[in-house]
Amino acid sequence: MTIPFEVFLLGASVLLFISIIVGKTGYRFGIPALLLFLLIGVFVGSDGVGIEFRSPHQAQYVGIIALNIILFSGGMDTRFSEIKPVVVPGVILSIAGVLLTALFTGIFIYWLTNNVIKTVTFSLVESFLLASIMSSTDSASVFSILRSKGLTIKHNLRPLLELESGSNDPMAYMLVILCIQLLQATAVQPGKIVFSFFQQFIIGVLVGVILGRFAVYLINHIHLDYEGMYSVLLLSIVFFLFGFTSVLGGNGYLAVYIGGLIIGNQRFVYKRSMMRFFDGLTWLFQIIMFLTLGLLVNPHELLPIAGVGILIGLFMIFVSRPVSVFALLLPFKKINFRGKLFVAWVGLRGAVPIIFATYPWISGVQQAETMFNIVFFITILSLLLQGTSVPLVANWLGLADRNEKGSKPELKEFDIDLSDEINSAVAEIVITEEMLKNGNKLSDLSLPDKVLVTMIKRGGEYLVPRGNTPLEIGDIVLLIADNEELLQEAYRLLGL
Repeated sequence: MTIPFEVFLLGASVLLFISIIVGKTGYRFGIPALLLFLLIGVFVGSDGVGIEFRSPHQAQYVGIIALNIILFSGGMDTRFSEIKPVVVPGVILSIAGVLLTALFTGIFIYWLTNNVIKTVTFSLVESFLLASIMSSTDSASVFSILRSKGLTIKHNLRPLLELESGSNDPMAYMLVILCIQLLQATAVQPGKIVFSFFQQFIIGVLVGVILGRFAVYLINHIHLDYEGMYSVLLLSIVFFLFGFTSVLGGNGYLAVYIGGLIIGNQRFVYKRSMMRFFDGLTWLFQIIMFLTLGLLVNPHELLPIAGVGILIGLFMIFVSRPVSVFALLLPFKKINFRGKLFVAWVGLRGAVPIIFATYPWISGVQQAETMFNIVFFITILSLLLQGTSVPLVANWLGLADRNEKGSKPELKEFDIDLSDEINSAVAEIVITEEMLKNGNKLSDLSLPDKVLVTMIKRGGEYLVPRGNTPLEIGDIVLLIADNEELLQEAYRLLGL
């Protein structure tokens, strides 16, 4: 039965609305929104409301588009100054960490399914395929959870985890393709495999860097009649990065992340509006991707593999991921034991493993649907166990710091942005009783000489202040300073 397109749009809009409301509710209770999006997809699927969707091809297409946007946006939001101190351990985790996790998990899966649980049995290569699918941390989940609730992690651990999750998908992707080829090929050519590995990485990095720099030049020198067209131009560049790199034989995911990193750290026109555009687009496609993947699974098929899924998931969370992290970060003394423990815990599985699980399904690998169901089950387990506890674990380990030096309140009431050519910094603060202890005039406020109050919001009114302007508790004031250091000094003087 063909559904009228109008009915499809109506249903899609309702699902998006429900996802937003449920995600907001889950946020208050510390439940990852991405998990709720996934469960909504399951609920409206064939075992729930009854929407039939069994196309791994279409799910994969949706996932590829969504991953491009998520990885690019994550790269744009990452500052070079943040990742520079952690680039070496981050790259090691993104390459060797994936390899070790896949190796340990693959051996465990083979032993488990051939000696302990006989409901499903995997060969050695099938075990490594399943392990490879789940070997990378999920960028969508890591970016979303680490950036929620204003959580700041000490010792540059957040940039480390974001760098790892944003750059380790290519390694997992290559391992998945390799294992599929091993299952389908009559003869294995180790030299060709090694060549392909380096080819994908080198081309991915080079294209990402070169086209990223060219994109900035193009945006700054092309004249478009409408500001919104620049965001569309940048979106076309994202998809070109992925497609062009893939055609050349490189890894498109890596090129997109590197390209986002290069572009986000350069100056270009309408940068803030484009950042906002991609922020909204990222959330939209995260919802669409998780809903689609949720629709693809049938809950009744999860019950037979629940035991295997729980054991494999717990092994990855408590054994293979921690062992890999501690082994690889051993030489890095600046990351203490608690820091390594936190990095090990934030090995979140999410949409990426589920998308990778569609590759063997499409390729016709035996037991591919069983692998997909196991991966889906482990993703839910990871988001439930690890995703909900990230802030709790950060506090328990003494790593959460909501007032870390360099952080500042976001602009929420004043929609103001300065050109990249201007070195000044802006911020907004809420006036408290403590700030008015020396008097209620603006001139009585404890501020450094080169920090000015340029506007006051009181209720629904905006006031241009003078020195004798009286301040009230709850006023929101807009500060402008010569640089970030002066803003930090202002926060200190005001007791923030």
